[in-house]
Amino acid sequence: MQSIRGRGIPKIKRGKVTIRMTPKERVLQFLQGEKVDRPPIFSGMGNVIKPVLDRFGIVFSKVHRDPELMARAAAGMYREFGFECAVVPFDLGVEAEALGAKMSFYDDVEGLLYPTIKEKSVKSAEDVRMPADLKNSGRVPVVTGAIKALRRELGDEVAIGTYVLGPFTLAGQVKELDELFEESFLEPEKTNLLLERLSDVIIALSRIYREAGADYVTLREMGGTSDVMSPKSFKSLIKPHLVRILAEMPRPSILHICGDTNSIIADMAECGADALSVDQKNCMSETRQKLGPDTLILGNFDPIKVLHKGEAKDVGPAVIASLRGGASAVWPGCDLWPEVPRENMEALMSALKEA
Repeated sequence: MQSIRGRGIPKIKRGKVTIRMTPKERVLQFLQGEKVDRPPIFSGMGNVIKPVLDRFGIVFSKVHRDPELMARAAAGMYREFGFECAVVPFDLGVEAEALGAKMSFYDDVEGLLYPTIKEKSVKSAEDVRMPADLKNSGRVPVVTGAIKALRRELGDEVAIGTYVLGPFTLAGQVKELDELFEESFLEPEKTNLLLERLSDVIIALSRIYREAGADYVTLREMGGTSDVMSPKSFKSLIKPHLVRILAEMPRPSILHICGDTNSIIADMAECGADALSVDQKNCMSETRQKLGPDTLILGNFDPIKVLHKGEAKDVGPAVIASLRGGASAVWPGCDLWPEVPRENMEALMSALKEA
């Protein structure tokens, strides 16, 4: 990997001693509930964008299968913009592929397309078996290779993040969605067994990523959103598995669920993550009111409407709105779309540092 240019490190004064905080220290101390000089500027989801890909000559369709390219792209967000993390992978198919799903990578398609699953591998819970060698299944070694490369390159300067899918989200990646939803309503005991077996894989994978050098892990249960699941179903079917996963996966941990989650936010808080991530559909002030002053809440500017499609002047007000609403730290409501313009990313960094 190419060497990272040096960046100034802000200072925090403790008594008469001035301590220089690295981005890694800021992120990890923040997630541990400790005092920091300012909220960190980071994410726990995919955040590589085209200006970084162009800067280092990286083809997006190749980055998902090459650990060095993946690491270079992730580190590039810090190198180019000062984004205080390096997060891999960039797509949502790693777990499903490790469990036998077939992927499409769109090598012959121009433009920025994420890999998708073209052939699913599961009909019932009985089809889910822990791979004998999960560390070397599918693209898991690509992600761990990227984490190791980032650790070699970034050392202790920048926090390295990764993510794993939640069990219901992963179920939708390995099993046909219409069958999953029908089963979850008509035969929830079968879905419960499926989620139990998938949880085993998720826990094991999170530990593999930590062993490779990841500093924090985000559990992404997008499929558990109250946009598609009732709060009652979330509480009875999904929440118990999230509680177990978060109790057994490495810390610090972050729980992210898409959509307006204020109807389940109290249940999310009881799952045991160190911080909660909410997307732009949440009324942040309502989220803060329901959780009280002490919960770490990450969110919730709009990565599409504001950062991708908006103008640079739109970014600052969105940042301020999240902070005034009660966000502990501002970070995107979901993955950054790869076509975010450079000027908008620069506006984001400026707004956060000045907020």
